[in-house]
Amino acid sequence: MGVTVTGWFEAPPERRAQLRAAAAEHLRLTRAEPGCVRFEMHEDPDRPGRFLPDEEFTDAAACDARRARKPGSAWDSAADGLPRDLKIAGLPE
Repeated sequence: MGVTVTGWFEAPPERRAQLRAAAAEHLRLTRAEPGCVRFEMHEDPDRPGRFLPDEEFTDAAACDARRARKPGSAWDSAADGLPRDLKIAGLPE
């Protein structure tokens, strides 16, 4: 297994529409990147505004490339500063 990212981030009501609008393009771009094995994100049906990412990349370089693409994107603006608890496994220590 490569690098995985799971956990959650939470958007207050006034930021949810912006986040949802930016999500489709973010998912499309990330899935097209070399080294992306899986990239899913769902909103928790029991907790509106809590988003649950499920990501897998072949290696640390592929995960880093995705991180490098995000700055300045609509997704980055929409998700900036939101409370989050993400678990990243498979990166070198």
